Amino acid sequence: MRLDKYLKVSRIIKRRTVANDACDNAHVEVNGKVCKASYDVKLGDVISVTFGEKTLKFKVVDIKEHTAKADASSMYEIIND
Repeated sequence: MRLDKYLKVSRIIKRRTVANDACDNAHVEVNGKVCKASYDVKLGDVISVTFGEKTLKFKVVDIKEHTAKADASSMYEIIND
């Protein structure tokens, strides 16, 4: 699944266009490297998303094409450094 779509389906970012812009502006890193929106997300990837001065770091646990709002948080595991 594309990185921008994963961010939207998992509800890390509300809209896919916003997720796409975040990737284009280098606010999203996968395994320590800045990635484009077209990056193919795999299980076990560690993704960091920067929101202003805050950074959210999480590990991909599940990949689903569609998910209910209540189940969206089961697609990732937040990592605290």
